[in-house]
Amino acid sequence: MNIYTSICGSILFPIHERLKSHTSVAVRKRLEAQERWPHEKLEEWRVSQLRIFLQRIGSSVPYYRDLFAQLKFDPSGLRNIADLQSLPLTDKKLMKSAGDRLRSESAGPLMRYNTGGSSGEPLIFYIGKDRKSHDVGAKWRVTRWWGVDIGDPEIVVWGSPIELGAQDRIKQVRDTILRTDLLPAFEMSEAKLDQFVSAITKRRPAMLFGYPSALSLIANHARRRNIRMDNIGIRVAFVTSERLYDEQRTLISEAFGCPVANGYGARDAGFIAHECPHGGMHLQAEDVIIEIVSPSGEVLAPGHPGEIVVTHTATHDFPFLRYRTGDIGTLSDKACACGRTLPLIAEIHGRTTDFVVAADGTIMHGLALIYTVRDLPGVERFKIIQHSLDHVEVQLVAGNPFNSEAEARIVRDYKARLGQQVGITISRVDEIAPEKSGKFRYVVSHVALPGSLQ
Repeated sequence: MNIYTSICGSILFPIHERLKSHTSVAVRKRLEAQERWPHEKLEEWRVSQLRIFLQRIGSSVPYYRDLFAQLKFDPSGLRNIADLQSLPLTDKKLMKSAGDRLRSESAGPLMRYNTGGSSGEPLIFYIGKDRKSHDVGAKWRVTRWWGVDIGDPEIVVWGSPIELGAQDRIKQVRDTILRTDLLPAFEMSEAKLDQFVSAITKRRPAMLFGYPSALSLIANHARRRNIRMDNIGIRVAFVTSERLYDEQRTLISEAFGCPVANGYGARDAGFIAHECPHGGMHLQAEDVIIEIVSPSGEVLAPGHPGEIVVTHTATHDFPFLRYRTGDIGTLSDKACACGRTLPLIAEIHGRTTDFVVAADGTIMHGLALIYTVRDLPGVERFKIIQHSLDHVEVQLVAGNPFNSEAEARIVRDYKARLGQQVGITISRVDEIAPEKSGKFRYVVSHVALPGSLQ
């Protein structure tokens, strides 16, 4: 750690957080002290925090005050995490209908946010200072796992309108002090990719942060331009907000000469899990409780995939309690070689809309379709859209040697997987636009999954 990074992490950033009345520094220190606790001690803490959280929202949040009274649920009687199952699941539709009744009557200043709507159902919600402090403190804890800290030079490749719309003078000063540069991921044209490669090589950041699709596009572009980026001192590339595919991990790692650290979270559900240098995807379990549920809402044991449900105990101002994320994942009951006792996610399979449904009702991951297109010579970018059970569109940015034989192979392979009666449309396009959030999704299905995980 150089002198500037040390000063930034120990003096400048703590002052910044104190001026905002955030407790991020204290949160980070607490999390670092707790991450190797014995399982029993960690569970005792989690139950205690959950009980406090439920008591707070049961007394100050109108929606939950009424719900607990209706169910005759007494938070003070909570004895273990499994007791959560006596409360109903929540989702975007329910939270939208509850509206302001989800705001705590004792809440301080709240910031208005909204989800990107990639699931087709955007949600407006609010975040208080405790939740904001937890997200920052938890992320800071994780970066230190990888030997980088607040104040180390960072380039963020991001597309959220919230971040990009907040480039006011104060934020610019803060980012300058913290040595953070933001590259907007909305447009990934050849000219923009040239600019991104130039900015990264000139800045020589210690860490990258962004969507795996965006970083892999930059990496591939640099490779096609014969520009080396594996010798500029990047120590780690943090990726999040999309599924990380194996080929993306390999490409990013080789191009930038650094490991790739996968993260899982969402603007609404919070900073949920992150990969450590030993490969374990650790839950931020001190304050975030994860359940994996079946389509019927039954809680599943480790090793069984299902929908990820989040309870975040730092969201008492606007609670996320047993919140259905729309993401599919599997918990692990194994321990990580790093020695941290935080529980693990074995795999994050993607959103429910990253799955496709065959004409006979068979559910399959989008990878079943991705593999065919990805490996065809000449394909630069692609997006697969399942409009209905009988129509799938494949958008392609492709050049030589992609030809009519390759198109015929896509149609043949997709009909074999989805059904011979399914219509396959190949659309040759110049560009593929990202989602409104700036994320890029390889597969989007507008077909509800049987059993309605959605």
